Amino acid sequence: MKYTIIGAGAMGYRYGVLLQENAGVDVDFIDTWQPNVEKVRQQGGVTVSRNHQNRHIVPINIYYPEEYQGKPDVWIVFMKQMQLADMLKRCAPLFNDQQMVFSAMNGMGHIDKLRNYFNDDQIIGGTAMIATVLNGPADVDFMGESGAGEMHMANYTEEINNNIKAVEKDFKAANLNPIITTNFMGTLMSKVVFNAVVNTLCTMFELTMGQFIEYPGAKEMSTQLMNESYDACERAGIQMIETRQQEIESVDYVSRVSNPLHYPSMYQDFSKGRPTEVDYINGYIAKIGREHDYICRTHEFITHEVHLAEMMRKYKQAPAKQAATTENSIA
Repeated sequence: MKYTIIGAGAMGYRYGVLLQENAGVDVDFIDTWQPNVEKVRQQGGVTVSRNHQNRHIVPINIYYPEEYQGKPDVWIVFMKQMQLADMLKRCAPLFNDQQMVFSAMNGMGHIDKLRNYFNDDQIIGGTAMIATVLNGPADVDFMGESGAGEMHMANYTEEINNNIKAVEKDFKAANLNPIITTNFMGTLMSKVVFNAVVNTLCTMFELTMGQFIEYPGAKEMSTQLMNESYDACERAGIQMIETRQQEIESVDYVSRVSNPLHYPSMYQDFSKGRPTEVDYINGYIAKIGREHDYICRTHEFITHEVHLAEMMRKYKQAPAKQAATTENSIA
């Protein structure tokens, strides 16, 4: 099948490059970040490395939405949640009722937006426990050894039909280690509750996952957040694909063994001055709780903390001026 990636960022590049190189399928990329698109065109492809080594150019085809004329069988969507609505609007003339769409974006909110353009049986949601870093325009670093990580995928209708089997086949060939489930919301929420621990805490304290898990209280913090997440999901009737204990153990294993040197994507956004997706992760869990008469106090507090840290950037931009103002007020 032919694939087109919407969102040539860290994960978009990883899926597209692996499908192109390992599965041997036809892949195009669509993006709107001009420095990214122009750098790819200037250097003839995207710079790819693995674990900071073996940097090389992989030739790819990349387009702005308005200039793209391809007709893929499957769209793969990897955007930031707050950017998705505008991107889908720009790509809408390219969609048709024969195409499928797959997305394993962080957080929740994207599925409702995709349903505005695709039928339920055409939507495949997923999760990706695959660490990747976008160093800059057209420069991506695959973390972990070849074949590291795994992903889950489920059709919105929770059927295992020929469409999802065909996508699974290509993902397997790409070495993405897909696992099909028949529990759509439980599958997607398993990544949200994971990110609500690791992404957020590593961001607030500017830690790698390995540094976080070294803290003696890391398991206790993980357990507190995970219990709130599971309590909210249970009240909403969402059956998770893993138990609470399994999710807590997953946080430990991925942080300690799989990706100890990795800064989560939320930190990557925060450190570059971009808005974070905390409202779509911890904030989404808190929203589920509120809608079902349960208050996720820790998740609500952490959501505020991240936004407070984002706001503090404007005070850090001019420390000398701030210090002078404080000194004068004291005098």
